Amino acid sequence: MKLHTTNYTNTFIEVAEDCPATTGMVPPLKENNITAANIQFEMISKQPYHYNSDDVLFQVFADKNDLSESEYKAARDQFFSKGQPCFRASPLTKRYGWGVHNDSSGKIALYALGSPEYEKLANDKSLQLVKAMKSKR
Repeated sequence: MKLHTTNYTNTFIEVAEDCPATTGMVPPLKENNITAANIQFEMISKQPYHYNSDDVLFQVFADKNDLSESEYKAARDQFFSKGQPCFRASPLTKRYGWGVHNDSSGKIALYALGSPEYEKLANDKSLQLVKAMKSKR
């Protein structure tokens, strides 16, 4: 079975052109329900450059589907047997004002729109620069 990946290397995903945030915002809880954005933000902000994109996106799927750790291996293979949306489609980059830096080994970290670090990465000619997907066409 062919496995797909959402991982980038040496890439900076800039916020979407139509992102309403002017700086990085912590995604709010929705009626005490944890959202995909909440899980992504918690994982990456607490441990920058620890996870790759696949790790984070699969963990969202696992948490949302109440998988036990014993189910992870088979579920992960099944999850990545078809293409999945990458962080260009994440609410963090589309709505909440976070850029995602992917280092040379594919590990990721968040940078707030408007921060000096964000600006440095957005102007780094050694990185592949891609924009997050717009919310509206």
